[in-house]
Amino acid sequence: MPHFTTSENITIAYDIAGSGPPVLLLHGFPQTSAMWTAIAPTLSRDFTVITAALRGYGNSSKPSAMEDMSFRAMARDQIALMQHLGFAQFHLVGHDRGARTAHRLALDHLDVVTSLILMDIVPTHLLLDDLNQRVARAYYHWFFLAQPTPFPETLIGHDPDAYFESCLAGWGGGMDGFDRAALAAYRAAWRRADCIQSMCNDYRAAIDVDFYLDAGDLHRQIDVPALVLYGADGIMGQAYDVPATWADHLSDMQSKGLPGGHFFPDTHPETTAHALLRFL
Repeated sequence: MPHFTTSENITIAYDIAGSGPPVLLLHGFPQTSAMWTAIAPTLSRDFTVITAALRGYGNSSKPSAMEDMSFRAMARDQIALMQHLGFAQFHLVGHDRGARTAHRLALDHLDVVTSLILMDIVPTHLLLDDLNQRVARAYYHWFFLAQPTPFPETLIGHDPDAYFESCLAGWGGGMDGFDRAALAAYRAAWRRADCIQSMCNDYRAAIDVDFYLDAGDLHRQIDVPALVLYGADGIMGQAYDVPATWADHLSDMQSKGLPGGHFFPDTHPETTAHALLRFL
């Protein structure tokens, strides 16, 4: 896996395949870029596909400061990577934390985004500002991981597989369908103490940094073609009218519910790949 080091001395691990217009795929929590293993080959028939590990995840750098795990900081890495690869503009696809990074990237650097695909999220500010009981119970991890260090890191560190697999199973409707090689990559990453800390800092930054950044952009619309995908059987799809939560933020939006829960790209990769390809 190649690596690129930014001017901030953050190393980003990535893979690149195919030819044609560039598409950047960003994974979510608690995964790595291995989540795209069964999707990237389909897209790479028509596109140059870049799958990158967010800072704090996979084989990318693990900054120790909380504020260095904001979505704005993550977005800067990906802009630098794509510039390094020679792509001034690109299609942008994100799932979970990758989708939140993609949203912030589009807000901060819309000129580089050809199109935007957000997968199984509602806006960060909405989730945190208008939290309901059902979402709070299911997405408790937002607030557990955001507790002061070293409390969550210590508890998770006693059995990382048990904790993170409870996340995969709990939001995804079970562990069936997850690719074994992808799971092995996830486990190798999340067993590292620095990765656990970075993921906790990701959630701390969402509350202490990103919430306020998004509050300043509530009335802005992203004016590029956009697709919102969500798991029809997932928590977001059941608790929200997901497309409606994005209607005021995306000026040219399509939307579609796909089979599965939150981790439908893992458990239904072929369906996901075809949905992406049709839009792109």
